[in-house]
Amino acid sequence: MTAARPSRRAVPVVRRLVAGLLTGVLAFGVAGCDGGSKPEAQTIRIGMLTVLEGSLQAPGSELRDGFQLYLDMRGGRLGGHPAELIVGDEGYDPKVAVESATKLLEQDKVSAITGMINGGSVAAIHPLTNKHKVPIVGGLGRPALTDVTYVWHTNLISVEPGVAMAPFVKQQVKRGSVYAIGPDFQSGRDELRGFAETFTELGGRLANPTGKPVFSPFPVTEDFGPYLDEIAESGASAIYCFFDAQNAITFVKQYAKSKVSHLPLYAAGFVTEPASLPEQGDAAEGIYNGLNYSPDLDNAANREFVAAWNAAYPGRVPTSVVMASYDAAAVLDRAIAAAGTNPSPEAINTAIGGLGQLTSPRGPWQFAKTTHAPIQKWYLRQVRRDGRALTNVVVSELATLGG
Repeated sequence: MTAARPSRRAVPVVRRLVAGLLTGVLAFGVAGCDGGSKPEAQTIRIGMLTVLEGSLQAPGSELRDGFQLYLDMRGGRLGGHPAELIVGDEGYDPKVAVESATKLLEQDKVSAITGMINGGSVAAIHPLTNKHKVPIVGGLGRPALTDVTYVWHTNLISVEPGVAMAPFVKQQVKRGSVYAIGPDFQSGRDELRGFAETFTELGGRLANPTGKPVFSPFPVTEDFGPYLDEIAESGASAIYCFFDAQNAITFVKQYAKSKVSHLPLYAAGFVTEPASLPEQGDAAEGIYNGLNYSPDLDNAANREFVAAWNAAYPGRVPTSVVMASYDAAAVLDRAIAAAGTNPSPEAINTAIGGLGQLTSPRGPWQFAKTTHAPIQKWYLRQVRRDGRALTNVVVSELATLGG
C-alpha cells in the first residue's frame, strides 16, 4: 500500500470544543470544577501538534481523538475553564513542528502543548517552549532530555519498549542471535537503542552484521525484501522490530511471506496496535510485544474509558496512544484546577509537578522527578484471535520502568 505524501507545511486547524457530548466519572479524580461558585475565568487554549495525513495518520488521529474524548466527557472544560484545542501540523520533519509550535506559542498564546508522534519534534520545539515557559504535556514518546523543567510525557520515553522487552526476548532466545530493525527517525533510533543496549547487557547477541540495529528510510520504505534477505543471511534465530502505522503493516505482511517467516518476531507494542491488525491479518498472529497498555486491563478507570471510547468511536479499538492522550488531558485538567482562577503556563507547569499518583486506564502511575515521564507497569502481550478478530492479549507483566 502506498501512503499519501505527507504535508510539508504547518496547517493549524482550530477545533472549538462542544460541551456535553458524553458523560462520565473523572478517572483522575475531581478536577476542580466547584459547581460554579467561582467566577468564570479566561478560556484556556491548548495546542496540539500531530500528523493527520500520510503514513502516520492513524496514531496522529488517535492523539487528537483521545484528548478530545476527555474534553467531551467533561463538557469541553479543563480545570473548570472553557477550553479550546488548537491542532497544528507536526509534519514529518522537525522543522514543520517548529513552525507550527511558533504559531501556537506566539500567535495563539496557548497555555500548554500536547501531542507529538516523533520524539524529534519534542527535541526540536523544546528550546521554544522553554523560552516561553510553556509546558509540553506530550502523549507519545520522546528522547531523553537534559532539561525537563517544562517537559512532561504521559506515555513513555522512547527507549522503554525495547528495555521492557529485552529480558523476555533473551529468555526465549537462549543461545542464538537476534536481528534488530526499525525506521530511521528519532523515535525509531531510540526504540531500537533501548532494546539493543539492554539485550546485549544481558548477554544477548545481535545478528546484525555491524553489531548494531539496522534502520530503514522513513517514511518512504515500502519494500523490506532486501532487509529480510539480509536477516536470512545473518543466521539470526529471531527478529526484534519497532515500526508504526503503515510501516508496521508493510513489514509484518512482507515478513510473513519471506524466507525468514519461520523465525519468531518480537516487537514493540506499536507494531501490532489495533489499527494495524486488520490489514496485517494472519501475519500478526502469535507476535509477542511489549507496551504500557491494553484495552483488556481490568480496572474501573479502564472500563469507563473503553466504554466511553466505544460509544464515541464505534468500531475503533482504543490504543496506548489514545489512552495517553486522554491522560494528558486529565493531567492538564487537574493542574489547571490547582493553578488558580486565571492560571499562567508557569503556574500550570508547577501544578503538574505536584500531582502525585494518578489513576489511569493503564493502572496507577506518577511522574518521575528526574525524567517527568511515567513510572508505570509494562505488559507482555501476544496477538491472538478473539472470534474472527485479532487482539493483543495481556500475558503477564514485564517490568515497572521509570524513575
